[in-house]
Amino acid sequence: MAYFYEMNIVVETLGWIASVLIVGSYALNITGKLAADSKVYVWANILGGLFFVINTYYHQAYPSMVVNIIWVIIAIVMIFKKKKTI
Repeated sequence: MAYFYEMNIVVETLGWIASVLIVGSYALNITGKLAADSKVYVWANILGGLFFVINTYYHQAYPSMVVNIIWVIIAIVMIFKKKKTI
């Protein structure tokens, strides 16, 4: 029982961190304070997406999990595209 409670806290915390990373980076982007091609923006989306994948898998919200897997793949592609242009 204690393990389930602790795991639940970890998963919920990851979900909230994901929300802050994705919504926060988006808000900074649309206000012109963070460029969409910046490493910070892309990594916030990668980490936020991965944390959402964990959270949605735990809650068996598979359609949301798939969306977040795609989100992470897009962000990873951006990292590789950026490396090629350097």
